[in-house]
Amino acid sequence: MEKKISVFGGSAPKPGTPPYLEALKLGQLLATAGMTVLTGGYSGTMEAVSRGASEAGGHVIGVTCDEIEVWRPTDPNAWVAEEWRCHSFNDRLNTLVTHCDAAIALPGGIGTLLEIALTWNQLVIGIIEPKPVILLGSAWQKVLETFFSELGDYIPVDDRQYLAYAPDPSTALELLRHFLGLV
Repeated sequence: MEKKISVFGGSAPKPGTPPYLEALKLGQLLATAGMTVLTGGYSGTMEAVSRGASEAGGHVIGVTCDEIEVWRPTDPNAWVAEEWRCHSFNDRLNTLVTHCDAAIALPGGIGTLLEIALTWNQLVIGIIEPKPVILLGSAWQKVLETFFSELGDYIPVDDRQYLAYAPDPSTALELLRHFLGLV
């Protein structure tokens, strides 16, 4: 059965920039491994992952929503093969979190942080089945290490087991294969 991987990331990176190229590489690796990619469907790293997966022959699902398009007029990126349309932002978030076998978070802003926190919290309280959440790059690890050092008493060590860190797309794929039992 083909695995669905939600990829979270920022909308700001432009084609040709290092964050865009890293996301492009991740999309290529996921597609080459036979995985379906789910993204928020719009610009930035969402576009890059979609493009990389599509150009490598993979299937790309873009989870889009009316509320985002009212806030910032935009269309799904050109590499979305299948659009899952949601009315609300919350429905979009929940679709990305609940309809995947694993999640990978690229660098991003408050929206990406929200996607990480929502996925992680739903894992902790058992709303969704256990799945890996892989945080790509050093930024998220630094953020969470600071969070744990300052507020660690609020986050039991057992709750941290759902998060894994990868320095690059190749390592993220290795971790993904390990956690999904595909090695």
